[in-house]
Amino acid sequence: MTGNATPGTPVVSETFPPALRVGLIGYGLAGSVFHAPLIAAAEGLVLDTVVTSDEERRARARAEFPAARLAASPEELWQRADELDLVVIASPNRTHVPLATTAIEAGLPVVVDKPIAGTAAEARRLATLARERGLLLSVFQNRRWDNDFRTLARLLADGELGTVQRFESRFERWRPQLKGGWRESGDPQEIGGLLYDLGSHVVDQALVLFGPVVRVYAESDVRRPGAAADDDTFLALTHANGVRSHLYVSATAAQLGPRFRVLGTAAGYVKYGLDPQEAALRTGARPADGRPWGEEPESLWGRIGSGESPLTGGGAPVPTVPGDYRAYYAAVTDALRGRGDNPVTALQAAATLDVLEAARRSAREGVAVSLPPATDTTTDA
Repeated sequence: MTGNATPGTPVVSETFPPALRVGLIGYGLAGSVFHAPLIAAAEGLVLDTVVTSDEERRARARAEFPAARLAASPEELWQRADELDLVVIASPNRTHVPLATTAIEAGLPVVVDKPIAGTAAEARRLATLARERGLLLSVFQNRRWDNDFRTLARLLADGELGTVQRFESRFERWRPQLKGGWRESGDPQEIGGLLYDLGSHVVDQALVLFGPVVRVYAESDVRRPGAAADDDTFLALTHANGVRSHLYVSATAAQLGPRFRVLGTAAGYVKYGLDPQEAALRTGARPADGRPWGEEPESLWGRIGSGESPLTGGGAPVPTVPGDYRAYYAAVTDALRGRGDNPVTALQAAATLDVLEAARRSAREGVAVSLPPATDTTTDA
């Protein structure tokens, strides 16, 4: 930036193009903890408007981002669509498809929080609409930039595990008491439950690492008294290349298992503990505050080896690659500038939804579900 520009105001200089103006719809957990801070930290983006009708959230947004405008409804954004360069949808899941459709029809590129939709068919229709309009449609799958995932991706790229045979991934929590809200609702229209919440992350990661899935088996339970949506779910995926992924998502895990346990023909990799970025964001830490970001202590590093137990110090410690959610919005900015690709396409999100829909059917009917050969997931906007 140059000159004495007011924070949050697009800047024009001879060197840098004006910052892209972002309208953020929703200021609950996703909007306030993830999207707003990451947008504010992204070079080339400015948080122009926050949309929320909740008075407490409006006050919080005003305090945290005083330069941003406030709007009570998405309609206020559509009325001045020509003043924006990107809309980010961080509102409840049931609103994702209608809001994304309206934004695209208004001529605006869109980022949608996961899951983009309740069905793969809806996601593919959105992808088609965006492609027809020549607009970017991206899905916020931030867990691709988790520290453990980035570390595992490096190990696989370097061939340190040999041929992977089994991938175990756990996203477990101990939350025996219900928190309330739409995420725990049993209403199918809300698209709640852990299968579509945390399951969107673990399935997306498995697909990125090991490719298309041809068979899905799942067990899904409602464990907590008074709960109406699944809170303890297991998925067994068979990938087209023969890798088997065992994925666990739970709010009722009194003892947490390893985040990753990956078994190959040459070695295995075991990693405990969640990426620290969400916890940091929840406590008010920001990627742009000058402190190290996404790093974890050596005591939490995973271990690689063969025939040893990491719980007794076996295997060699593997330095964890720092997590970096900032990279998602950096990639979105590059894609909007024509300098790079969409970091997470709607067709990739649709492939994840194919697996989630098959898992829901498998759990309901007690059968394994076969999926048809994968279609291209790279050609949407």
